[in-house]
Amino acid sequence: MKIVADDKIPYLKGVLEPYAEVVYRPGRAIAAADVADAEVLLVRTRTRCDAGLLAGSPVRLVATATIGTDHIDLAWCARHGVEVVSAPGCNAAGVLQWVAAVLAASFGASDPASVTVGVVGVGHVGSLVARYAQAWGFRVLCSDPPREQAERLGVAQGYVPLAQLAAESDLVTFHVPFTQQGTFATCGLGGADFFRALKPGALVLNASRGGVVDEEVWLAALAAGRCRAGVDTWAHEPAIDRNLLAAAQFATPHIAGYSLQGKANATAAVVRAVARRYGWPLTAWYPAQVQPVERQPIDWHALCGRIGDYFDIARQSAALKAEPERFEQFREEYAFREELF
Repeated sequence: MKIVADDKIPYLKGVLEPYAEVVYRPGRAIAAADVADAEVLLVRTRTRCDAGLLAGSPVRLVATATIGTDHIDLAWCARHGVEVVSAPGCNAAGVLQWVAAVLAASFGASDPASVTVGVVGVGHVGSLVARYAQAWGFRVLCSDPPREQAERLGVAQGYVPLAQLAAESDLVTFHVPFTQQGTFATCGLGGADFFRALKPGALVLNASRGGVVDEEVWLAALAAGRCRAGVDTWAHEPAIDRNLLAAAQFATPHIAGYSLQGKANATAAVVRAVARRYGWPLTAWYPAQVQPVERQPIDWHALCGRIGDYFDIARQSAALKAEPERFEQFREEYAFREELF
């Protein structure tokens, strides 16, 4: 059998070759001709998996080494018997540490008890951010309408309407999937209503998906001096809004989750998915060259003193601001960082 894989999925080469023919291609270049005789497709966000790519092919498994699936036409795949597997939570700790670097750079001299952190989307990433922020002493507010409805969560559990969270938070961080339809669609969730309600001077972070925060409205709020910005995910990647880049206090090329462990988790998820489907002895596989990091508590002052050694967000922001045309290159050639905690 034949597997087509994105050549930037780390730690993958040589793992599946004993069991199948594996062809590696740049993610953006994977085309219908490549999968015309393939049964499995392993991708990242750079490959759009829809009828244009998959129709008429023998592909029966698409496994993406990402938490999101907005680059995959899930409905088409379901109708045509194509199994889709993702890696939910694989990079949660990496994104947490991106947020931690912003918190340390922005509030390291403050008493955390005097700062309110608003977490929008309390899934794999958001729940981790909320838990650590609370442990560091921040006041934490959460907003996640689907969870609130399903689990009957409310003020007693720290969940409030988005407008209230915006009005009371010194930092708001978005951790939701990108969806355009349904009751809880997230496209433009950070839109005009959100920014009207936002506490003056608040720092708004988007490390979820481009388009979750409306960049035009965000820019207007920045120009009016109403807020500050930390951007990792951009609406039209790899093209990015140069005005938003210039105005942002923190700006990175969609690498918030790019830790060694996060990437290892993602690759392990797709390898295990293929192994389960075909009965190969790789259902517990993990890259031997990566040391997992167990989640552990870390004191706020210790974090502020050490996070810069693991992730210098100011330096990385300066690099992107200096050469925005290298966005894709910065991302593709990023040196995965070790997780601190």
